[in-house]
Amino acid sequence: MAAPPAPPVRTNFPGRVLGLLATGAVVLGIAFVIAPRALAAREGASFGDADALRGEFRTAFDTYWRTGESAFPADLQRIVDYWFRYHLSKAVIAGVLLFVLISLTVLLWRAFVRTHESSTNGRLALGAAGVVTTALVLFAAMLVIANIQGAIAPFASLLPFLIDGPPDPALAETLDQVRQRLAEAATSGERAPAALNVMLDDFTRYHVVVAVAAALVAADLLALSVLMWRKSTAQPARSRAKRVLTAFGALSILTAMATIVVAVANTTNAGDPASGLAALFDGGW
Repeated sequence: MAAPPAPPVRTNFPGRVLGLLATGAVVLGIAFVIAPRALAAREGASFGDADALRGEFRTAFDTYWRTGESAFPADLQRIVDYWFRYHLSKAVIAGVLLFVLISLTVLLWRAFVRTHESSTNGRLALGAAGVVTTALVLFAAMLVIANIQGAIAPFASLLPFLIDGPPDPALAETLDQVRQRLAEAATSGERAPAALNVMLDDFTRYHVVVAVAAALVAADLLALSVLMWRKSTAQPARSRAKRVLTAFGALSILTAMATIVVAVANTTNAGDPASGLAALFDGGW
């Protein structure tokens, strides 16, 4: 009598893919913290730490304000260019990280739905990992937007360094002049100095970027929620797939609502940049 055929060999392909994606996410997370400083560095534009960058920017800004011109002096331009490259590097890395985390999250929840009922520990592990990566997807999306914002408006994103810690006497005098000019621009509409106009323009751009990005994300999330709800209606009642799809539909709506609030707030700041910039210099960033 012939022996029964051997059972088919099962591969661990999904597990290997999950492992590779998880490893890639960790590597990209480390690169996000470490790599941008090196990628942004150029000859004459390398800063040892945030304190060094803060000190040089404060000095360069003070000189810029006192020139009364709109064009950046060489020292300030060097810092702004460095900050642009720094945020551009971070935005690219965060974008790749977001793609990896989305892929990892989709695979984890698919595996969670398909895992046999008898594998309780496996389901719990997959569910917990899926919750963590879902939260990381939202965090990575915020990193992408924040760093696109910093790359498009690098000068405005440097301005908080001016109020981060006590200024020296010369800078304190300059900041008082900035506050006075902002108050005049906000209340009387008096013509602002050239340097202040540049600050206002970049500050407007800074908030427009987030307003547009948040609106696009909100629209995508609302579309995703509709897709999740439609898919959930096709699933059997009380099934694991239906619960997961329903949960993602609800999460998408809640996240979209929060994103709309962000879009409205940034639109308000973009529409009245003098008041927003004045709040920044008064410590209300």
